[in-house]
Amino acid sequence: MSAAIARASLGIELGSTRIKACLVAPDGTTLATGGSTWENRLVDGLWTYSLDDVRAGVRAAYGELAANVEREHGARPETFAAVGVSAMMHGYLAFDAAGELLVPFRTWRNTNTGAAARELSEALGFAVPLRWSAAHLYQAILDREAHVPRVHALTTLAGYVHELLTGRRVLGVGDASGMFPVDTATGTYDARMLGAFDERAAARGAEGLRIAEILPEVLSAGEDAGELTAAGAALLDETGTLRAGAPLCPPEGDAGTGMVATGAVAPRTGNVSAGTSIFAMVVLEEAPRVAHDDVDVVATPAGDPVAMVHCNNGASELDAWAAVFGEFAAALGHASSSDAVFEALLGTALDADADGGLLAYNLLSGEPIAGLPEGRPLFVRTPGSRLTLAGFARAQLQGAFAALSLGMRTLTDEGVTIEAMRAHGGMFRTRGVAQRILAAALDAPVSVAETAGEGGAWGIAVLGLYRRARIDGTAAGRGLAAWLDQEVFAGASAETVVAEPAEVVAFEAYLQRWREGLAVEAAAIASMPATDADSRE
Repeated sequence: MSAAIARASLGIELGSTRIKACLVAPDGTTLATGGSTWENRLVDGLWTYSLDDVRAGVRAAYGELAANVEREHGARPETFAAVGVSAMMHGYLAFDAAGELLVPFRTWRNTNTGAAARELSEALGFAVPLRWSAAHLYQAILDREAHVPRVHALTTLAGYVHELLTGRRVLGVGDASGMFPVDTATGTYDARMLGAFDERAAARGAEGLRIAEILPEVLSAGEDAGELTAAGAALLDETGTLRAGAPLCPPEGDAGTGMVATGAVAPRTGNVSAGTSIFAMVVLEEAPRVAHDDVDVVATPAGDPVAMVHCNNGASELDAWAAVFGEFAAALGHASSSDAVFEALLGTALDADADGGLLAYNLLSGEPIAGLPEGRPLFVRTPGSRLTLAGFARAQLQGAFAALSLGMRTLTDEGVTIEAMRAHGGMFRTRGVAQRILAAALDAPVSVAETAGEGGAWGIAVLGLYRRARIDGTAAGRGLAAWLDQEVFAGASAETVVAEPAEVVAFEAYLQRWREGLAVEAAAIASMPATDADSRE
């Protein structure tokens, strides 16, 4: 086996539509990738993935990466310097004492937890979003679900896969902060709020529940999170070539790995991650004093407080339209790759009028920031508007950033200064287009680095490298932010876009019409109930 492969870190990320594996060298260079696709399903009114699909998807992604390594380096990997697992945050994975899943995995996307979120936010004095694990558990208590007395352990998707690989039930502090509020002074769950949750749960009939006993242990970046077991190695590599023994970093959520992938983990830095959902995070010097429904308070992988604006709907509707244009091109005899279709579609967007009378709503699911419990994707225009490919593409991008722009205003109203944002995600591969419209939406400079396309899989692999450096002693005396700056991003190049004042004004005009048009969206939700045909995106 190549020595370069043995010195590399393996990152695995379970996103909403794709599971990625990414092998990263100590200098941050991507050596190999693999992936597999999957889809969530709407079962009994709740979005879920099966755990069989989780295990099969992780194995398939690793298998493709290992095959690519063998093709390029002559042999399959036998070990790595480190391994890390990242996944979508939040949701509800509840197990009994025998390790059996009690109810199907309830993902972050479900919005059935409104009553729980409201009651918990009041009881804790802290804004608990609908998608947080604590809200899902409390909603199950409110609904008197039969499984609640049998809950022995809760975790996230990243925590579940990490436990399969290591046997350790732990979470990185960033991922843990999306299950239950953490105290950034202690680096673990907030003791006062744990007690308040138990009191409120008891009042609702769950007398014996102690939430502290069922949540995973919290670890900070670089801490010991276990090693790859023989069973874990066999799960990843069905050929048996991969050996046990590689150290794992604490598992993290996609928010934390997005911060790492953009080098935005130090106070006063921020980033935007655009995938199935879209969210912006600004690392704070201290936790905010006032709770806001539009702003989550989570943590970096090192435990610093982060203000997070999360929108349930990101690039999925844009992906759907790109697929349609790809089919059309193929029907004309010009089959094209997905990247080529996006380049052709998004590449036109900046040629269109900024406010051409077109509106796009990318709302496949509920969007709390917009006050909508469900979503219906819509494209709307006035009769006098001019429908062009460029205008269509621009409206789609503006629509994708509209809810995020609304949420970010809450932060700026609180006096949080956004000096610059770093963006990553597939839509930024078309150079300078989505980046410029985002800069106008946030009225702040937006940078995109060369590593942006690999996203969270690359970010968790880098956290694995940090764990390796802590083991070897080469990171001694350096926190995560300093280590990233000096070892990973010192020579990295990034392109920064600053929107012109006229572009900011134009986006503001679009946003005003988008807000007024939410009445159309609400009417569509009321008149077009979701059906079984909506069980897939």
